[in-house]
Amino acid sequence: MKLATYREGGRERIGLIHADNTRVFDLAAAAARDGSGNPAFASMLALIDDADAGLGAAHDLFARRNGDGDLSLALDRVELLAPLPRPRQMRDCMSYATHIRQSGRGALALLAEAERGEDAFKKALAAPLEELAPIYRQMPIYYITNSMIVRGPDTMVAWPRYSKVMDYELELGMITKRSRANIPVAEAGAHIFGYTIFNDFSARDKQRVEMQGRLGPAKGKSFDGGNVLGPWIVTPDEIGDPQRLKVEVRVNGETRAQGVTENMLFSFEQILAYASQDETIHAGEFFGSGTVGNCCGLEIGRFLKHGDVIELEIEKIGVLRNTVVRQD
Repeated sequence: MKLATYREGGRERIGLIHADNTRVFDLAAAAARDGSGNPAFASMLALIDDADAGLGAAHDLFARRNGDGDLSLALDRVELLAPLPRPRQMRDCMSYATHIRQSGRGALALLAEAERGEDAFKKALAAPLEELAPIYRQMPIYYITNSMIVRGPDTMVAWPRYSKVMDYELELGMITKRSRANIPVAEAGAHIFGYTIFNDFSARDKQRVEMQGRLGPAKGKSFDGGNVLGPWIVTPDEIGDPQRLKVEVRVNGETRAQGVTENMLFSFEQILAYASQDETIHAGEFFGSGTVGNCCGLEIGRFLKHGDVIELEIEKIGVLRNTVVRQD
């Protein structure tokens, strides 16, 4: 199933995407008509909290009522929101060796540009890549990011005023179900509610300076609209192997990168097992995979400009589209 959060007539609803991703089926309205008003359809978090029972109820309801034409709306008649507008927690990982190595070189290139100009930037960007630090193979590396700044598809992301270097990042996102600590790897798949696309917008110049403090990004990542999710959540049965999905980045219609979600240093199951060590992972939390190799401007030396339209596409999920606008 593809599950979306949307606004229609001033009301926030959740629905099931169907008809080749052109229509959304109103789950709460359908349940009311079916005479079985279900609190699981009040919001995406409520559905996640109901776990498999909620998903089963949604599947059965659609099977019975999808012929009721007035229970579905064309997507162009509603406002798609982030499928999970307020995750209970957000963690973002560093799972792709290519991105880790190339982004490290890109950060050095930004430093060279700040100190010596554009020619130094180009020279640094062409330098040989450093080897992957052993720590990235020893354990999943992640940081906790801001769950209060989430936006959805087709929103305009305001470029933070303190930054001159704005960047996109294509990531596969995973949402949890059930709540538990000390999850065994073999059981972690049962704690995955679904997958979505994550654009981890980054103010690279601010991030470069902050990372010298050896604590992690702050304002380089945390600004209103900086965490974008969408266009919907796809359940695992439709995804299959999440490390076999083709991806593509387009800016203003130009393809900037293509790739596959393969070769994560640690799978989402392994990441869940690690993160849950003596820590309860709650239903409705979000984990980002980390950026797929070549799928951000820092790796290739091409950043965003005012008015750029960014499209991130992941096979079996869809397209997440946003526009960045300067505030000055």
